[in-house]
Amino acid sequence: MSGLPAARRTVLKGAALAGAAGLGAAACSTDSKLGHAKTPTPTAPVELGSPDEVPVGGAKLYREQRVVVSCPAKGRYKAFSAQCTHAGCVLDKVEGNEGNCPCHGSRFDVTTGEALHGPATVPLPSVPVKVEGGRLVAGPDA
Repeated sequence: MSGLPAARRTVLKGAALAGAAGLGAAACSTDSKLGHAKTPTPTAPVELGSPDEVPVGGAKLYREQRVVVSCPAKGRYKAFSAQCTHAGCVLDKVEGNEGNCPCHGSRFDVTTGEALHGPATVPLPSVPVKVEGGRLVAGPDA
């Protein structure tokens, strides 16, 4: 490039740097994935507690078990992994019917699992849930 005029060299260097920045951005994509978690949902059934702890029309976060449970109608429950599909962080709170990821600000509808605000774009995986012996149980075979 040393034989090129200075202005043209500057333009070409700028284009090369812009291209490299684009490749870097692609490598650090905001595409959703299961993040760093190999198993984002319980791998075995976990007892969550009394079904009465989940308000009808609302949801409850079981952070330690990495599960969020909603109750669309009395006696009916839906559960999702509480692990963000962007980078694998566990949701830290539920406000209304939205779960919040503290790491990058993703928000999810905890009644459907749908990603509402990025960087996550993939919904939370559903988790089987049932009432057994008067207790909520989530995970495989639930």
